[in-house]
Amino acid sequence: MFADLLYEKIEKMENPTVMGLDPRIEFVPDSIRASSGNDAEAIHIFNLHLIDALCDIVPAVKFQSAYYELLGPAGAIALQKSMAYAKSKGMVVVLDAKRNDIGSTAKAYAEAYLGDNHYTADALTVNGYLGTDGIKPFIDICKSNGKGIFILVKTSNPSSGELQDLKLKSGTTVYEKMAELVNGWGRDIIGNHNYSSIGAVVGATYPEELGMLRKMMPKAMLLVPGYGAQGGGAEDVKNGFDNNRNGAIVNSSRGLMCAWKAAKFNGKYTHDQFCEAACEEALLMKTALNAVI
Repeated sequence: MFADLLYEKIEKMENPTVMGLDPRIEFVPDSIRASSGNDAEAIHIFNLHLIDALCDIVPAVKFQSAYYELLGPAGAIALQKSMAYAKSKGMVVVLDAKRNDIGSTAKAYAEAYLGDNHYTADALTVNGYLGTDGIKPFIDICKSNGKGIFILVKTSNPSSGELQDLKLKSGTTVYEKMAELVNGWGRDIIGNHNYSSIGAVVGATYPEELGMLRKMMPKAMLLVPGYGAQGGGAEDVKNGFDNNRNGAIVNSSRGLMCAWKAAKFNGKYTHDQFCEAACEEALLMKTALNAVI
């Protein structure tokens, strides 16, 4: 099941990091773009290089669907091929598509992304704000196919509080209520390491809330975006881990893909050396996270 797959991969590599592959064409070196037939092919090749470079360092990879949808049908093919390649290299694959609907449409989304025919992700990000009838089809396929989902609880964007921080009559916030629902939805799909395959997305940019939600959802795997380019650091994400130093995986996208131009490296790498820079940044991130957890 997904929770065990992710837990054991993190433990084996001693690295609670997920590489986000959210590439725009300008992230791709001119040398790759010049030898590619189109932007989608260039991005696919860019992905393959990063996967090859980091698959022995980083246990998981997260693909942001929007950047591939932007490229039309060719982008969908690049996404599918990139995901398949990451799985062939032993990486846990998360598709960040934030899908949901109700009834048969939710079921179609679940089958499309977590079924065995097309994208075959290990896990999918899901919007839970349609309630239980929008989540159940995803839970059903998680149980039958050994897959996982990460449900949006407290997102990292600055305006998340416009809705998520609102107080209910009970005195709890909307995001706290969502955390309660996640607990309930995940209680019947617990793995050997006592984590559920029904996880939650909680942003690194709200470290106090992250710590509170870690306690509220003790069995949920947390996907923590916001590290690096969005401003979050190791100290910001440490509250996402439980007392056993487990239970969370931290995403870095541009911080890895575009590490070659980071100020900390001060011209050490060229654009064509993006993989070498990504490896160094991944190792620095691993060290920083392990130091605080």
